[in-house]
Amino acid sequence: MEIIVFDPQPARNNLLPLTYTRPVGDLRIGITTISEKWQRLLPGEYSWATEPYLGELFPCCADTHSALFVAGNVVPDANLAAAVATLGENESLHCGDTIVARRGDGQRRRDYTGEPPVVLQHVYDIFLNNGKVICADFEAITAGRTSQPLSPTVQVIGPRELVFVEEGASLECCVLNTTHGPIYIGQGATVMEGSLVRGPFALGDHATVNMGTKIYPDTTVGPWCKVGGELNNVVMHSYSNKAHDGFLGNAVVGCWCNLGAGCVASNLKNGYELIRLWNYPAHRFERTQLQFCGLIMGDHSKAGINTSFNTATVVGVGCNIYGSAMPRPFVASFSMGSAAGFTELPMAQFYATAAHMMERRGVELTEADKRMFEAVRDAADGL
Repeated sequence: MEIIVFDPQPARNNLLPLTYTRPVGDLRIGITTISEKWQRLLPGEYSWATEPYLGELFPCCADTHSALFVAGNVVPDANLAAAVATLGENESLHCGDTIVARRGDGQRRRDYTGEPPVVLQHVYDIFLNNGKVICADFEAITAGRTSQPLSPTVQVIGPRELVFVEEGASLECCVLNTTHGPIYIGQGATVMEGSLVRGPFALGDHATVNMGTKIYPDTTVGPWCKVGGELNNVVMHSYSNKAHDGFLGNAVVGCWCNLGAGCVASNLKNGYELIRLWNYPAHRFERTQLQFCGLIMGDHSKAGINTSFNTATVVGVGCNIYGSAMPRPFVASFSMGSAAGFTELPMAQFYATAAHMMERRGVELTEADKRMFEAVRDAADGL
């Protein structure tokens, strides 16, 4: 079966800057990306329907007339996937106002009567729903499987069966608390001594939790990431680092980002007011019903040592931020500077930094990557 993961609007634009560099379905929530969840539940030949400039990296290889389309912002479960699999020609499946899937023109509407799925409409929906999705992913991924044994130096508080360790992972002298949810440790991952972890928590393949790290619930550290300090309800995608002391909470960080030593991000205003968050399609800060919201950072952005971020700061793609004073709460893509002011980051400098960082992890910055970044640079970024 040919299956196409499509980008729904207006969700795609409301999920910027994370969706500047990926389709919606490539967003990570819980243990895996949304598209990986669809692939686990609904096997087939997958491809993408996304923005044209992303098509080289995320191509559509299917016959769009006969393929099944599934929404990239809908987090599926087994019941929802089973309902999608029964769609006939020109049928669509809806959950309220959300279209979940369709075949053909989808003119024949069916309504899903099961438990409503998690649907991402805004960037903060990722961290708000992350704990719930970690629990669902944990149950699906570990069902019928046996965890690797834990070292006797590891202390578990709560049910031990809620700790699952994949092959090749290393944990020593750390404390794992499963009282409020499961803890998943991916292949080849490392949790160093002195770390304190409360579930729900997911650590991706080959990721590292440095010594003495404090991790609070509803946190996902994606593959090949390195973390340290204090994290609370954070989602980091992959190949990103927050390896040193400093607080990060109620946050979403893209791929290939780096937060320097002592970097901190506020997630609560001093006056406890509801926050306003930069919205890309509206080109303005919009009110939310959130009291807690931290850093939202697009791919390949960096923050130097002792950088401080104000509550609900949105940082675009490819930014270089430094200085201890808080920059403005919206930093446009490919900007460099500090609270004193920003200038445009030369693309040659951006490519050099990206290539060096990626090379350290054995990944190449390709010409296709560069063409994608050029398109992102040319996109309206709220200035």
